[in-house]
Amino acid sequence: MGKDSIRMGVDIGGTFTDVVLEVDGATFSTKVLTTYIAPENAIIDGMHQVCAKAGVTPNDVGQIIHGTTLATNALIERRGAKTALITTNGFRDVIEMRTESRFEQYDLNLELPEPLLPRQSRFTVTERMDATGAVLIALDRSEVETLVDQIAAAGYQSIAVGLIHSYLNPAHEQMVRDVIEAKMPDAMVSLSCEVSPQMREYERFNTVVANAYIKPLMKSYLGRLKGRLEDEGATCSVFLMHSGGGIISIESAADFPVRLVESGPAGGAVFAANIAARYGLDKVLSFDMGGTTAKICLIKNQTPKTSRVFEVARTYRFKKGSGMPISIPVIDMVEIGAGGGSLAHVDAMRQIRVGPESAGSEPGPACYGRGGEKPAVTDADLVLGKLDPDNFAGGSIQLHEKDSRAALENVLGKTLDMDARTAAFGLAEVVDENMANAARVHAVENGEDLSNYTMIAFGGAAPLHAARLCEKLGIDRCLIPPGAGVGSAIGFLRAPFSFEANRSAYMTLGSFDTGAITTLLSDLQQESTAFVRNCDATCEILSEFKVYMRYTGQGWEIPIILTQDQAMNPDAATFLKLFEADYAKLFGRTVEGLDIEITVWSVNATTPPEQVARVAQNSDSSVAVIDGKCSFFDAAKAEFVSAYRHDRVNMKPGSTAAGPIIITEDETTIIVPSSRNTLCQPDGCIDMTAKKETP
Repeated sequence: MGKDSIRMGVDIGGTFTDVVLEVDGATFSTKVLTTYIAPENAIIDGMHQVCAKAGVTPNDVGQIIHGTTLATNALIERRGAKTALITTNGFRDVIEMRTESRFEQYDLNLELPEPLLPRQSRFTVTERMDATGAVLIALDRSEVETLVDQIAAAGYQSIAVGLIHSYLNPAHEQMVRDVIEAKMPDAMVSLSCEVSPQMREYERFNTVVANAYIKPLMKSYLGRLKGRLEDEGATCSVFLMHSGGGIISIESAADFPVRLVESGPAGGAVFAANIAARYGLDKVLSFDMGGTTAKICLIKNQTPKTSRVFEVARTYRFKKGSGMPISIPVIDMVEIGAGGGSLAHVDAMRQIRVGPESAGSEPGPACYGRGGEKPAVTDADLVLGKLDPDNFAGGSIQLHEKDSRAALENVLGKTLDMDARTAAFGLAEVVDENMANAARVHAVENGEDLSNYTMIAFGGAAPLHAARLCEKLGIDRCLIPPGAGVGSAIGFLRAPFSFEANRSAYMTLGSFDTGAITTLLSDLQQESTAFVRNCDATCEILSEFKVYMRYTGQGWEIPIILTQDQAMNPDAATFLKLFEADYAKLFGRTVEGLDIEITVWSVNATTPPEQVARVAQNSDSSVAVIDGKCSFFDAAKAEFVSAYRHDRVNMKPGSTAAGPIIITEDETTIIVPSSRNTLCQPDGCIDMTAKKETP
């Protein structure tokens, strides 16, 4: 057994840290509570647990792939370094003025989110590039030196540099970095021309500020993690999952930590796409519900939908524009504060509200017995009979139903005059409707009808709630794969090495410059390939080319995919044909008489995707082994129902069971209501389908 055959995936969530070890095709996993003060401690604990299960040592591990929500949480909770922004004179307030759009048009008391940096931490220099990258006002080095002395005296740890049109000409930003490195050698520097070399200064400035803000925190953490792993005998290479669904080196992650903002959820989307490929599914709704958040992603043709801008920490639920825009390649998904640890309260209108505040792992939901006094989703699930208090997280955590009941009665019941069970039903229905509504909004924004989709549910809490979401959304089929409770960590092990390089260079089809395009795309290909080579010096690398195009006068672009030949031999007629075909597919028609603009160019270098074998789905069936009796609350019937309990390890391929049933395993629990049937597929997936109505 060689080290190359032993790989470990690690996902740090807001409540649990998931660790998965693959040894010669066999999978071993565990969930441990996240340790906030030193997150690496939970990883070390989990690593020893899975190594013991597999009968190997940490020194036998050949590769570790890690994803984390630490970067996201640092931005949301404003726990970054003392950071300064240096920008062009006259643009100091861009990150506070935003785009001046109102994300809630009729709210007279609308409050815009506070910028990441206060005004006194934003500094300016006299310089100016024009929209072609030509120097209008040269930057005076002595002015920069004086400013950096002022910043050093104020004790800033990290500095973001965002100058106007630097994505076309980075010379001035590079001069600022040279001065900072000479005068403040211990400070960390982030340049917008490297972090996000794209047009639209608000998004670009905000992205470089976010990168600088979390860079010291993430660099320190990654350094500590590497050291602790080596101390424990794990001397293998460590890689990080990035938001775009690929893997980068730990060194690249430390330099560009903003690319890790959605790394955990991205692993989940890769996991769901892998399952979709095995089942030949072209329309999949990925549903990932953990301890802190729920993530919903559309996967078409076994590929997650991607975007180049997304928002962190939206202040208004589902409202675009109410969050912090981050301009990097990312898997497009909707994320809401609805996890097992999400806390409930009663608002001024006497309505139950759930999230976004979470109990996390410290103290955790009330049922953990760690001092939590507010009811969480897990407390409701326990009171409704959906969880076994003696076998939660494989028996590693004892749950206390009396504490859940007390929290439900004190926070919800006393105000709304209801008992613990009724309060639990209300809490569960609110959180399920929140998630269903998020899925509806996401589908509508993408022009999709979810009734044609198959749900793939994973994460510690998703199998508990997936069937109810299917009932609400009109989805007939749901797959819960093996290892669903640690799905994102498994997804890390399925992801390719990849890096996407973007750059803005404005051009119209009327002024199409073949030579400039070839040079630009070749440069981007070399840049992205270099990042992948940092991970693997000899692997095969594929390049994916993309351009963002729009009609003149429009405010946003659509992505157009190019083949290698189309990218290296660009032709205006080909670009036009591709754009009009995709535009008509999205909007139903094209627009005559307008020129077409290209604003952003992109090349993604990636290793070849994993070859996936199709699952030969079962035709023969047998009744699943019954391991006991139980009861749980069936929300659609609004009553408790008697049910059978099945242990997932005893469900063999072809075994069937009709709801209501509960299927238990170490990392999660699958609730199958009265409206569903289940079938165990050959690969261990629980295939849950709606019962057919009798004519």
